[in-house]
Amino acid sequence: MEEKLNREHKDRLFCFIFGRAENRAWTLSLYNAVNGTDYDDPDEIEITTMEDVVYMSMKNDVSFIVNSDISLYEHQATYNPNMPVRQMMYLGRQYDKYIKRTKQNIYGRKQMTLPVPRLVTFYNGVEDIPDKLLKLSDSFPCGTDPERSDVEVRVHMYNVRSQAQSHLIKKCRPLAEYAWFVEEIRRNQKDMDLTHAVDKAISDMPEGFVIKEFIKGNQSEVKNMCITEYDEAETMELFKEEGREEGREEGREEGREEGRKEGREEGRKEGFAEGEEIRKAQAEKIEEQAARIRKQEVELKALNTELERLMMEIEKIKTAAM
Repeated sequence: MEEKLNREHKDRLFCFIFGRAENRAWTLSLYNAVNGTDYDDPDEIEITTMEDVVYMSMKNDVSFIVNSDISLYEHQATYNPNMPVRQMMYLGRQYDKYIKRTKQNIYGRKQMTLPVPRLVTFYNGVEDIPDKLLKLSDSFPCGTDPERSDVEVRVHMYNVRSQAQSHLIKKCRPLAEYAWFVEEIRRNQKDMDLTHAVDKAISDMPEGFVIKEFIKGNQSEVKNMCITEYDEAETMELFKEEGREEGREEGREEGREEGRKEGREEGRKEGFAEGEEIRKAQAEKIEEQAARIRKQEVELKALNTELERLMMEIEKIKTAAM
């Protein structure tokens, strides 16, 4: 339970590398890769990440303003189709801060000026998921025409695993090195515990990596971040499941070749036992998903309440103006 809480309140490695003012050159390189631009002055970046605020139990990874854009970058080790909802909440919080900081009047007659939102999720989980565009309208009831909605939110999701050979990795050196580091930890975990896997990945990092000095200079903090990010038990379970599946397939093939009754009977017993384990694991995952959905419903209800409050204030202002 403590580890899950840490995940919500501690910076993650992606944020640590790309969300710090001292690393704005790396942040700018990532921005250029995403947007196809060639800005070269890191001082133009204004970091706006919500450092000390956990909004509705969710913490924004990296956000910054450059040119006329406000970019909200999220890192995900597990595919999450609900990022448009989360990013919409983050953006509302960011706009609230921006409006107050620039002293604009949300109730005034003068049109406000706001930065253009650019919403991106960087995925580097173990599943091979292609780049895709996630939309808020994907969450609407099945068969709903998206044109019915007055609101749409689009989040560009990019697979930045080192094996994916993303165009972003080719254009952004710090991102490529970050992807290598994450994948190296996963490879090391096959033969050692997570703590030693992180240490070895840091030790084996090539000398030419631009992020190496920063990582080594903050090795203790980086290690703690990795430990909170990675669920070792879940990762190892994936490897075990792969091994079990390979073993079952080999057993079935041997049984077919030998045609022995004893082999088939044993295989059925093992398959039944393994099936029970799988069903239990699936039931637990379903319960976890249900808990997350219930939490999201509560958060969406809070958001709807806030929207209704704002609409009532607008109506009051309109009535007063008349």
